[in-house]
Amino acid sequence: MSVDTDAGGVEQDAAKARVFPCPSCGSDLVFDIEDQVLTCGHCAYEQPLEVPDGDPEEQDLRATIEKLAERHDDGAEEFAGFQEITCKSCGGGVMFSGTLTGTECPYCGSPIQVDAAHQATAKLGVDGVLSFKIEHDDAGNSLNKWIKSLWFAPTEFQRRGVKGEFQGVYLPYWTFDAATANRYSGQRGDAYYVTVGSGKNRRRVRRVRWSPASGSFKRLFDDVTVAAFTGMPAGLLESAGPWPFGDMAGPNQEMLAGFVTRTYDVELADGFSSGKAKMTAMLQSQARSLIGGDEQRLHDLKTHWGLLTFKHVLLPVWLLTYRFKDKPYRVIVNGATGRVVGERPWSAWKIAAVVLLGLVVAGGVFLLVQK
Repeated sequence: MSVDTDAGGVEQDAAKARVFPCPSCGSDLVFDIEDQVLTCGHCAYEQPLEVPDGDPEEQDLRATIEKLAERHDDGAEEFAGFQEITCKSCGGGVMFSGTLTGTECPYCGSPIQVDAAHQATAKLGVDGVLSFKIEHDDAGNSLNKWIKSLWFAPTEFQRRGVKGEFQGVYLPYWTFDAATANRYSGQRGDAYYVTVGSGKNRRRVRRVRWSPASGSFKRLFDDVTVAAFTGMPAGLLESAGPWPFGDMAGPNQEMLAGFVTRTYDVELADGFSSGKAKMTAMLQSQARSLIGGDEQRLHDLKTHWGLLTFKHVLLPVWLLTYRFKDKPYRVIVNGATGRVVGERPWSAWKIAAVVLLGLVVAGGVFLLVQK
């Protein structure tokens, strides 16, 4: 796969506009998940993938952000031949080449208007694609198991299950690597107990002895993942992982055949701000662990950030939006591992029954103690 470089020095995928006609009958080839090949649904022709050699390349973060700033108003089109539809309900972008296979937004289930398509504008090229490993029917089976495993779900919901159609979608993510050197200072708290009072008021009281603590440590981060799009709950996207990045291939247009691909709307600099916040939280947790003791006070943490790199990757999910009692819910099935996460209804009656039972048990224990 050839790679071109624009005037700003940012790499572009020259194969983004490729389509895959069947050499036998002319119909569209699509990616077959089970056999990991391109296949024709009309004449059953199969074509092996052209998988790039080597692992996806890491890109220099600071240099790329500077180049993006330089060409901010350039308007170069890196997605020639592709069209993009923006959903009016959730703002999600759907990118496609040629015929669009669906008329519903894969992110919120709202109808989308094909006549509102516009030319896809300048974006950073894709560095890696993680292919689908979970087939459509397997995703449905995993969803049914997930529904039956839910605690405090309405009985009607668990009996009827979910009605809806999965959409196979490649979602854009940023991944970040960093080498950090850290210095921290704070206080270590060691608990001890003293006896106070006398007679019936005599009791043991917990107290904490504080002592200064400081030190340094290094930590490497690899593939810290940040969703590069908005319109879906951040917690839902986080819990859909982890992702088997070791199976990721280089930029491969063929893997996307037959699936919808979402373009990113979280810019690289903003994505790194979120990634840096995630890494900082992990560094703070490690510093507290190194301070030790029963309690910790972290007063200061100074971090030097080095070897900053990133990748723009596409990750596979099966998306489904269903309705229960006129309320929409979204479900994500990890297309590489089969992990199911999603929004779900709750049964107020079941929750109330458990709370009431807990109160009855607590009351009975209290009466026994009093006797």
